[in-house]
Amino acid sequence: MITYGKRKRVIWITTVFIILILFTILISLQLGSFSIKLWEVVQTFLGQGTRKQEIVLFSMRLPRIVMAILVGTALAVSGAILQSITKNDLADPGIMGISSGAALAVVMYIYFMNGNVYDGVSNLTIWTMPVVAFFGSILGAVLIYLFAWKKGINPTRLILIGIGINSAFQALMIIFQLRFTTQEFNRVMVWISGSIWGTSWIYVITILPWIIVFLFFAIYKARFLDVFLLGDHLSIGLGVQVEKARRILILFAVALAGVATSVAGTISFLGLISPHIARKLVGPKHKLLLPVSALVGTLLLLISDTIARNIVAPAEIPVGIVVSIIGVPYFLYLMVKE
Repeated sequence: MITYGKRKRVIWITTVFIILILFTILISLQLGSFSIKLWEVVQTFLGQGTRKQEIVLFSMRLPRIVMAILVGTALAVSGAILQSITKNDLADPGIMGISSGAALAVVMYIYFMNGNVYDGVSNLTIWTMPVVAFFGSILGAVLIYLFAWKKGINPTRLILIGIGINSAFQALMIIFQLRFTTQEFNRVMVWISGSIWGTSWIYVITILPWIIVFLFFAIYKARFLDVFLLGDHLSIGLGVQVEKARRILILFAVALAGVATSVAGTISFLGLISPHIARKLVGPKHKLLLPVSALVGTLLLLISDTIARNIVAPAEIPVGIVVSIIGVPYFLYLMVKE
């Protein structure tokens, strides 16, 4: 039961985050190697901008912004689900090998489907990448579960096994990349580090249905995450089929992380930080926690991507590096606290 005071607080928090997100979007639309003033952005949206401004805004920056919103949402919600299911505050798809499994599958798939990665990716490959990434993330999750299982799942053991699996997948990716030319190797390395490289509407359309569907089901099943906090025995006593519900929710978390990875590479720590911030703002009730986590993840990734695009313009650094600069200190803090 959500009290009136609690509901009012959540509305205020949500409103503030939406305003901050919109403000960040406006800043992101203006900044870049080709700068566009605010009034020129408004004119372009009203159909009165130059041809160059229309191309930059509608074909490059706007799809990238929408992609950042989708990826930030997916990773944040995935992290919130994993932290609740594993009862481990350090759980994150980017740290635990789930995202790395998806990235490895995508890199191999693009190579075998396209051959020369640097020359572009075919439409067939783009449309099927989320499926491949999903199965790669499933592989990562299964391996973590198998190696971490020892008369049950220990949260600390789970995170350590996840870090090990993550390192193994990254090593395999580097070995596989030796088959690429120098240009291909460099491009894939940037993507693996976390880079929103799908800056066209076809990438947005490709992952949009996946994220909407799994996000809807994750929020719909949020009540089970609340029950899990009570412990397995009490959950079973309340009539919940614990293992079945846990497997379904893990599937949702893995799918969200895998699909996000297919277009943005391995962005670590975003799924770690966002749920923690949201939990401090609205508490542990997942019906509120998941949407607010999505807003936090969106804002963090939009800010990070804006910094990544402009700090060394006209070149750019992988957005995953910017997120890590924020996330690593927080991760170390949580490790010490644990």
